[in-house]
Amino acid sequence: MNLSFFDQFTSPHLLGIPLILLSMLFPALLLPSPGNRWITNRLSTLQSWCVDLITKQLMTPLNKNGHKWALILTSLMILLLSINLLGLLPYTFTPTTQLSMNMALAFPLWLATLLTGLRNQPSASLGHLLPEGTPTPLIPALILIETTSLLIRPLALGVRLTANLTAGHLLIQLISTASTALLSIMPAISILTTIILLLLTILEVAVAMIQAYVFVLLLSLYLQENI
Repeated sequence: MNLSFFDQFTSPHLLGIPLILLSMLFPALLLPSPGNRWITNRLSTLQSWCVDLITKQLMTPLNKNGHKWALILTSLMILLLSINLLGLLPYTFTPTTQLSMNMALAFPLWLATLLTGLRNQPSASLGHLLPEGTPTPLIPALILIETTSLLIRPLALGVRLTANLTAGHLLIQLISTASTALLSIMPAISILTTIILLLLTILEVAVAMIQAYVFVLLLSLYLQENI
């Protein structure tokens, strides 16, 4: 029984096609069709407003040199947001619950921000490893601690996203299983559990959006340190 709780983290297939691929085609149906005008209806207006809001939030802490990353960071934000929300649909799969995928996103982007800093301002980037005014006896220990803190950043990014989404999905399945099991025994408790499940689902939608934002925001802050 315990193993079945983790079955949701395996991608379901229909006729050999992963259902997550079919669900990821759904946002493409919402894209406005090309025409003579940029904005053709209220849906395209809402999409443009959301993209503009996301871009402003991510680019505000950065200087002009960091604005070159606007397309990458905004696209990553929309990708994570779409995957996290689509993973809440029934009979789908959330790829961001897999640490391998999150690390594949976090490590190259973190390394790109680090190499950008080492190329453009090597002295300032290396200066983060040793705070100003450090006593001489503490210099080796602080350099080791700051280096470890720097190298663990991509792992923290990937694990944070994986753990939060995995915990939410498991909790939803546990409560839904309990609600179904109690329906014939204690209907009142089952109804109360269902209400809690609905509230938890709303919370999980918020967590899916917040975790996508936090992932990209931390990358933008790492970029800010190196430009």
